[in-house]
Amino acid sequence: MAASRRVLWRRSGSPAGVRLRSGRCGSGWTTMFERTLGLGRLLLCRLLLGLLVLVLVVPPRARAEEAARPAGWPKLYTNQELIEETAKRAAIDTNDPLAVLDFVLRSLPERVKVYPTENYFYFYFYHNQVKWAGNIRLDPQEREKGLVNFAYFEDYTGWAIESRINHRLLGAAEGVEVEKLAELVWRVSFRGTAVVFELNDLAQVVPPTGYLRPQEVYIGPVSDESGIRFFLVWNRERRLFHYILDEAAPVTEAWRSSRVSPRILIGKRSGFALFRDRYRDRKILIGVFAANAAVNNYYDGPFDQLPDNFMKGETLREAILALEPQLKGKIDAFGNSPDGRERYLIGPYMQWRTEEDLAVVSRCTNDRRVTGERYYDCFMVEP
Repeated sequence: MAASRRVLWRRSGSPAGVRLRSGRCGSGWTTMFERTLGLGRLLLCRLLLGLLVLVLVVPPRARAEEAARPAGWPKLYTNQELIEETAKRAAIDTNDPLAVLDFVLRSLPERVKVYPTENYFYFYFYHNQVKWAGNIRLDPQEREKGLVNFAYFEDYTGWAIESRINHRLLGAAEGVEVEKLAELVWRVSFRGTAVVFELNDLAQVVPPTGYLRPQEVYIGPVSDESGIRFFLVWNRERRLFHYILDEAAPVTEAWRSSRVSPRILIGKRSGFALFRDRYRDRKILIGVFAANAAVNNYYDGPFDQLPDNFMKGETLREAILALEPQLKGKIDAFGNSPDGRERYLIGPYMQWRTEEDLAVVSRCTNDRRVTGERYYDCFMVEP
């Protein structure tokens, strides 16, 4: 089913341990203890080593339980932690973006990994009984100018999806230093705190041989904030985009078959819906769960994680202009509007509420009138 064409835009937008050194017991302060206590050297050494074992090796109860946890066990989250965190009275001025940035950077370790391919480092925290969310973004064009995007807001909910976004583009003028350490490694420093952001290096990630059809163009790898990876593909003949699952990526989702079709798979964690392609051994994204899209959470779909660091030349802009020629001269190579406030939305999938919504794709692909390359029109779905 060929979808109607319309322009869609989206807003563009992170205790010291004890160290022992080796040595033999017997010189310096050890011999002084021997004289004072009148103990033999061997007895004294055993006594001191025993005390060290008690003080340094035997951990407190909480740490002992953690140490006893077998390797590979997941982290346990408790309702107690949530309640106690929301009950705290915080001293952060959420009206001051620089104060919030200071809090975020000082709360992070010295080095972090940014998985999403639009270079967003997401975070959230509780402040005076309210959950706040935000991100630090190292945009490929702005970071080269020494600038970093910082945004935060009261997190969206199903009953209150409007929230004022506090956004600042920060640089030297605000006391923020952005330094390039390597091609995809950047350091952000502010008020004496420095954090290294390691961006996700997917430069060598390409679809397997035979994955693409002759009329398809590979735009680049997509790493979604859900942890699921895709290949962004452009079909020149049918003039449509696909997000195709990267099955060589680390497994971060468990899939189950849908009751409406054995060809449809649904993610148990994400709610992403995939369709098994009839002509290639691959899975195409056909839907995201509507409630996730409504609140802009980590499972709202990969439309906002384009392969910014890995796109070649004008490939994306040429694909968009083939679909929407009236945008010529109005978008850059990333699909951004001239003022950078909006970006062309690539979301060729539905927002489903019940599994029956997904059946439209199955009916389309089973229609005998849908032959050849028209088969792929079935995956471009709009309301």
